[in-house]
Amino acid sequence: MAANNTSYVNLLFSQSQSPVDLDSPEPFWFGTQGPDASPTVESAVDSPVRKERRPWSTKEDKILIGAWLNTSKDAVVSNEQKAARFWSRIVDYYNKSPQLVGTVPRELGQCKQRWARINEQVCKFVGCYDTALREQSSGQNDDDVMITALDNFSNQYSVKFSMEHAWRELRHDQKWSFTYLAKGSGKEKRKGVEVVREEEVVRPVGVKAAKAATKKKKSVAEESLSQIQVIMEMKDKLSKQKLLDRLLAKKDPLTEMEKALQLKLMSNML
Repeated sequence: MAANNTSYVNLLFSQSQSPVDLDSPEPFWFGTQGPDASPTVESAVDSPVRKERRPWSTKEDKILIGAWLNTSKDAVVSNEQKAARFWSRIVDYYNKSPQLVGTVPRELGQCKQRWARINEQVCKFVGCYDTALREQSSGQNDDDVMITALDNFSNQYSVKFSMEHAWRELRHDQKWSFTYLAKGSGKEKRKGVEVVREEEVVRPVGVKAAKAATKKKKSVAEESLSQIQVIMEMKDKLSKQKLLDRLLAKKDPLTEMEKALQLKLMSNML
C-alpha cells in the first residue's frame, strides 16, 4: 500500500523541473500557493498610493505671498489669530483667487510647506543683498548690486537663488526689507533698524490702535448726539416757557382746556 502511494505522488510531480524530496521537512507548494506568489487584489488595493508632487509656479507663489501678507496685516484680527485659523484663512484666500480658476485647489499642508520654503530662502537672500549694498562702489547701479547679491548667495549656500520673484514681492515689507541704504539716498543710515520709503509701504494700523480709533469714533458720535439732545431739550423748555407766559398774561378768563394746560406747564417747570 505504501509503495502504491509513493508511485502516485512521483507520478504527480513527474513534469516538475526540480525533483521532489518526499522526506524533506519543508512543505511543497502547488502552483501559485508558494511564499513568493504575486500579491492578491486585496493587498494591492490596501497598499497606500503616493500622491504626485505638483510643482509651484511663479504665479502661485505670488498669490500665496499676497494671501499671507493680507491675512497677517488684517487690522482687526492680526496677531490675535490662532495658527489654525490664520492658515485656514490663507488657504481659503489662495484657493479663491480668480487667477487660479480651473486649477486643483492646494491643501493647507502644501501651502504651509511652500511658505516655509519661500520665507527661508528670501530671509537668506536679504542678508546677501544687504551685504552687496554695503559693498556697493561708486558707479554701480541697482542691477550691479543685484548681480553681486546673487553671487553672494550662490557662494555662501552653494546653490542659485531661485526665489527672486518672491523677494521682489516681499522686499518692501518690514520683515524682509534690508537694513542698509545705498549711498546718495538722502536718508539716514541706521544699523539694525529698518528704514522704508513712505510712498513704497503703508504700514497697517496695529490691533490696539485700530480698536482705540473705533472707540474714539464712537465716543465722538455719542458726544455729538448728546449735544443735540441738550439743544433740543432747551428749545422745548423755552417753547413751553413762552406758552406759559402767554397764558399767565392773558386778561380774559381761561377756558377749562387752557387751565389744564397751564397747570401742566407749571408742574413741568418745577
